[in-house]
Amino acid sequence: DTSVVLGSRHAKKPIELKIPITIAGMSFGSLSGPAKEALGRGATLSGTSTTTGDGGMTEEERGHSKQLVYQYLPSRYGMNLRDLRRADAIEVVVGQGAKPGGGGMLLGQKISDRVAEMRTLPKGIDQRSASRHPDWTGPDDLEIKILELREITDWEKPIYVKVGGARPYYDTALAVKAGADVVVVDGMQGGTAATQEVFIENVGQPTLACIRPAVQALQDLGMHRKVQLIVSGGIRNGADVAKALALGVDAVSIGTAALVALGDNDPRW
Repeated sequence: DTSVVLGSRHAKKPIELKIPITIAGMSFGSLSGPAKEALGRGATLSGTSTTTGDGGMTEEERGHSKQLVYQYLPSRYGMNLRDLRRADAIEVVVGQGAKPGGGGMLLGQKISDRVAEMRTLPKGIDQRSASRHPDWTGPDDLEIKILELREITDWEKPIYVKVGGARPYYDTALAVKAGADVVVVDGMQGGTAATQEVFIENVGQPTLACIRPAVQALQDLGMHRKVQLIVSGGIRNGADVAKALALGVDAVSIGTAALVALGDNDPRW
């Protein structure tokens, strides 16, 4: 039995997966509408979930994803209350493994008419995205934000908190104490199309090395398996999945591997 339930701590409607492998957030703009649709279809056929990424929710993705996680990011690009309520779970992105502590760069060449409309941006001009959320600065504020999101969604949706793999023990503990249903730890091998080379090559901890301290934090709080742990960043094959599960995670999330499955044999950032 490979099934797993995510978000049962507080949510009325937790995410039920047939396999412990989810699809990570990848933005519309970096991926086309048909690619987002394909990920939704594939996730649905596999009995798992997919994730929106920066830039908001597309109709292609929502229409073909049985279970869709909505990323709530510092940039707030494309964010609106209607889509928050249409999602099956919400992932509050505090950090990302490819750029822990850093913001992003959206190249102007990616800002098409549709992307510009969704994100309320001028077309064709490079844009920097923030490294932190505009309305909270620490774990106490995060707890308030999680409660706000729960009220918006009538306590139905699981709330994930995603952190970059820099200090996994403490960040996992803080996320749990703030009220997260699920903690996502993203290691440094994760990809992104929106950071500087110095970040993606040199900052953070390797993905598998992040698991043990994150699991230890959950165990010390008496919350292991009560709060689910997902790890992402460079999960490429079944061996990576098996190692992560053996180390104590509940599920993994894949990005580049899913792009290869789509037929992109040379994903480049």
